[in-house]
Amino acid sequence: MRLLPVQALLCTFLMMPLLLWAQVCVDTKDGQQLCLPETAKRIATLSPGATELMFAAGAGDKVVAGVNHSDYPPAARKLPLVGNHTKIDVEALLALQPDLVITWVTGNPPAQMEMLHALGLPIFAIEPRTFAEVSTAIEQLSILAGTQEQGFAEAERFRLGIAEITEQYRDAEPISVFYQVWETPLMTINNEHLIGKVLQLCGGTNVFADMPRLVPRISSEVVLEADPQVIITASVDGMADNQLDHWKKYSNLSAVINNNLFFVPASPISRPTPRLLEASRDICQKLDIARAR
Repeated sequence: MRLLPVQALLCTFLMMPLLLWAQVCVDTKDGQQLCLPETAKRIATLSPGATELMFAAGAGDKVVAGVNHSDYPPAARKLPLVGNHTKIDVEALLALQPDLVITWVTGNPPAQMEMLHALGLPIFAIEPRTFAEVSTAIEQLSILAGTQEQGFAEAERFRLGIAEITEQYRDAEPISVFYQVWETPLMTINNEHLIGKVLQLCGGTNVFADMPRLVPRISSEVVLEADPQVIITASVDGMADNQLDHWKKYSNLSAVINNNLFFVPASPISRPTPRLLEASRDICQKLDIARAR
């Protein structure tokens, strides 16, 4: 029996709540929503941080593509690679038929991202800048992948871990810190950067907290003028830990006098993922050593 136009319209109207309910939606950074018709089954992650967060959300088995340096957890090293975070092999990516692409807000090339959008690929851009945003990103990714049980549990574990450190170091004695991102050119971070927030969490006072850029270039002279009590940098697997040796010639520098030149593993401290909890505890311990000295 054919429905009359009014009857057909009524049926469509009644079905709309069901159709909306079937969608999977999350809020995006630009205040919009990304909605999928169903949970994603084939996910491409276009930055190492996005890959790690997707695994943290319990959806590692749904990831079909990564980029260079997608190396954590170990299972991520087996992923097909489609370039690096600054240049994507679009043809290789499309061949893997992703139904969701996770991008990095300031990392991936805008022109290529616009191309993927024009091709109809659902894109979800992330880049956590606070501890709370790390948990939120994990929860959102788990919603898109249909792995809420694992994702929300991991997000809460991270949230509670940060809260525990916050309470532990609430009254810690302040200690001045210079975090060296790179030796040549000499680079650091301000307090808008998550590493800056980790230093604050542990009772550290970032001597370059108020620099206007997230990762500013600086000179040795301004470090000497700031005279930090602690200098920290990241240690990369397979590279010699000599990135702080040049400071040893400045015998009047407080961090040198007290032997407070410290290394922390690069990957956990440089990515806004749950391993930031491990990195925070490591830095807090280093600052405790410096306080004791």
